Amino acid sequence: MSNTTSNSLGSSSQGLSSDNVIIFDTTLRDGEQALNASLSVHEKLQIAQSLERLGVDIMEVGFPVSSPGDFESVQQIARTIKNARVCGLARAVEADIDACAQALKVADQFRIHTFISTSDVHVQQKLRKEFADVQAMAVHAVKYARKFTDDVEFSCEDAGRTPIDNLCRMVEAAIDAGASTVNIPDTVGYTMPFEFQGIITDLFNRVPNIDKAIISVHCHNDLGLAVANSMAAVQAGARQIECTINGIGERAGNCSLEEVAMIMKTREALLGVNTHINHQEIARTSKLVSTLCNMPVQLNKAIVGGNAFSHSSGIHQDGMLKASNTYEIMTPESVGIAKTKLNLTSRSGRHVIKHRMESLGYQESDYEIEKLYADFLALADKKGQVFDDDLEALLFNIQQQDSQDHYRLDTINVQCGDGEFATASIKLLAGTDSSKVQATTGNGPVDALYQAIKQAVDVEFEVSDYKISNKGSGEDGLGQADLVITWQNRNFHGYGLATDVIEASGQALVHALNSIHRAITIAELKAAK
Repeated sequence: MSNTTSNSLGSSSQGLSSDNVIIFDTTLRDGEQALNASLSVHEKLQIAQSLERLGVDIMEVGFPVSSPGDFESVQQIARTIKNARVCGLARAVEADIDACAQALKVADQFRIHTFISTSDVHVQQKLRKEFADVQAMAVHAVKYARKFTDDVEFSCEDAGRTPIDNLCRMVEAAIDAGASTVNIPDTVGYTMPFEFQGIITDLFNRVPNIDKAIISVHCHNDLGLAVANSMAAVQAGARQIECTINGIGERAGNCSLEEVAMIMKTREALLGVNTHINHQEIARTSKLVSTLCNMPVQLNKAIVGGNAFSHSSGIHQDGMLKASNTYEIMTPESVGIAKTKLNLTSRSGRHVIKHRMESLGYQESDYEIEKLYADFLALADKKGQVFDDDLEALLFNIQQQDSQDHYRLDTINVQCGDGEFATASIKLLAGTDSSKVQATTGNGPVDALYQAIKQAVDVEFEVSDYKISNKGSGEDGLGQADLVITWQNRNFHGYGLATDVIEASGQALVHALNSIHRAITIAELKAAK
C-alpha cells in the first residue's frame, strides 16, 4: 500500500474507552459547495492553513473528481498541510477514488472518504437499485480505496432514515472490507437527539466487528439539531464529529465546529471527552471563513457571534461586575477574542506592531513586517488611531494580494452629489504592459465606477450581489466590500478593503475579475492539451 498509516486515526476504533473525539472538518468540501461563488485555490489554502493552526485532526478539502479546479486545490492543500490529515471525497465508483488518490498522493498521510446512499428512499428512488447491490458497491469501493491507503472512511448517506437492520448490515460489511472509520450521517437533518443516540447505541450493540472501526457522525442542521445530535452520538460512543466552521454547508448548514469544541471543553467533567482543538484560534478562523466565503456570522451565533460575550440586561451587567462567572460560562479569551483593544498611531514603531501581532496570536512567519508596517502607517495617517481589528484586516488584505493578478486598479476618480448622475474615471492595468483609461456615468458612485471597469475589460458579467460592512472600529473603520458577479452561469466572489468604501468596491470587483481571468486561462490551457 502506498500510504500506510499507523496512528489512531487510521487504526482500529478507539471505542468507548477513548476520551478523545476526532474533529473532522469539512468546511472546504461540504461548506464550500453551498457558497454562492467558489473559492479560489489561494483562498482554500488560506482556510486550510488556518484549520491546521486550529488543530483539526482531519480536513476534508474537496471532491477531486468534480472539476479540474477542485482537483488542483485538493492537491495543493495536500502538498502544503503537515499537521493534519487531508481527506478527499469520492462516490463509490473507481473513477472518483482514482481522482482522490492522484490528488492526495503528495501528502504525507491522507484519507479517502467514499460513500453511497443506504435509506430506502435513496436506494429506490435515487439509485434505483436493490439494497444488496448497493451493499456490494460499497464493499467494492472500500476494498478499491484500500489499494491506495489504509485510512479509508465509508459513509452511509441518509443513515438517519435507513432501516436499522440494513444499516447494521452495511456497517458490518464496510468494516469487513477494510473501512477504518464508518460515518453515520443525518444527511437531511431529520432525526431527534434521542433517536440519533439510539441509532449509534444499536450499532454498538448489534454490529459484531464494531470495535475495529471508529464511528463518526455528520449531522445537518435543517431542524437546528446538528450540534445536539452530534453530542448525543458522542455520548453513545461515536468518536469522530464531522463539522464546519460557523456551521456553513448545504441548506441550513452542518454541525458547528466551534460549538461542539467548546461544549466538550466547557463540560469536559460531565462528558468525559476532549479534542485536540486549539481553542484560542476559534475566533480568528471563524472570521477568516466568514470573510472569504462571503457569509456573515449572525450576531447571536453561539461562541463567535458579535453578541456572544455581550451583556445588556442591568441585572446581568451588575452580576458581571461582581464576578464574571455569574453570567459567563467561558471567557472571550478562551476562544481567542481579546478583551483589551490596543490603540496604535503613526508614532508606533515596528517593535510595537510585532508585539501586538504576537499578542493576537500571530507568528513572525505569518506576515512580512515591512509590508504590514507600511500599510499600517498609511492607514494611521488617514484615521489617526489603528485598532486590533484594523491591524488584522490589513494583514488579511495583504494575504489576499496576488502578484500574478492580471487586472490591477491603478487610479480611481469618482464625483457625485445631488445631481442626476455620478461620474467615474479609472486607469486599469492588465497583464505586464497594458493599461486602459475609461470614464463613464452611473446612477451612483459605485455604479459609475463599475460601469467604467466593465467597459475597460473584455468580460461580460453582471453584479448579482453587493454589500458594504465596517471591519474596523468606529465611524472611521475600514470599509469592506463584498460582491458576487456572474459570468457564463458561474458565480465569483470579490473582496476589497479600504478606508474609502468606493475604493474598496473597486478592489472587490477587480478581485472577482481576476478569478474569472484565472478560470479563462485554465480553460484555454486545458483546450490546448
